[in-house]
Amino acid sequence: MAFEIATASADDVRLIMSWAKDESWNPANTDHWAFHAMDPGAFLIGRLAGEPVACISVTRYGAGFGFLGCYITRPEVRGKGYGIQLWRAGMARMAGRNVGLDGVVAQQANYAKSGFRLAWNNVRHEGAPGSIKPPPGVALVDARHLPFDKLIAYDRRFFPEARDSFLAPWITAPERAALAAVKDGEIVGFGVIRAAVTAARIGPLYGATPEIASALVSALGEAMPGKSVAVDVPEINKKAVTLALGMGLRPAFATARMYTGADPAIDYAGFYGLTSLELG
Repeated sequence: MAFEIATASADDVRLIMSWAKDESWNPANTDHWAFHAMDPGAFLIGRLAGEPVACISVTRYGAGFGFLGCYITRPEVRGKGYGIQLWRAGMARMAGRNVGLDGVVAQQANYAKSGFRLAWNNVRHEGAPGSIKPPPGVALVDARHLPFDKLIAYDRRFFPEARDSFLAPWITAPERAALAAVKDGEIVGFGVIRAAVTAARIGPLYGATPEIASALVSALGEAMPGKSVAVDVPEINKKAVTLALGMGLRPAFATARMYTGADPAIDYAGFYGLTSLELG
């Protein structure tokens, strides 16, 4: 039977998100609204005799960075070589870039064969945060009401490339809330929460201090009443791990952040939660 690889349509991306749910990755309900906006050709889908059976996302940011995610082969066709064909097609699209991924820890050795090296582990922490007020002088405001150029500039401190076309739908898509912490007119924290099948997903999560980051988690959790929250915490920031545990969030599972090149020069001290396992 013929195996063909093509750029995924919007309908295909919705199907891919359902596959991610099948893998118990708990993707947020409307994240796909932002995926096409960043890089319309990022998602590839493999069809066997016309039937979708495998996928990968290979998102290009700027001129030098890329992120690989959503690498799934359906259980009934695993071990037949279709996944590796998609992998090669995806990596070809990333030629010349430093590529990152958040992969299953047990697959590190396989990713290393393709030139990836471990940078750190992320651990998803889940639970119900308590009520925490922001520090004196810090206000939590709807991020959608801030000048967008200021929000872009702040996000850029924590991500290897600017991602304007992604950030706009990320904060405005349905079933989510976006908050910024502001002090003396400057952004000192930022977080987005999105409804998901189980725990509501928080990401990104940035803060100038642990106190600001914890206040954001608390306020974002209140925006999704009755739901536990989940934050993918980068272990490279030890304060982020301490914060999550101190708020009563418990480890659920881990992923390995790996790169083909050097670790990006970002503000790790203020980096408390990943944006998305699919897009970085």
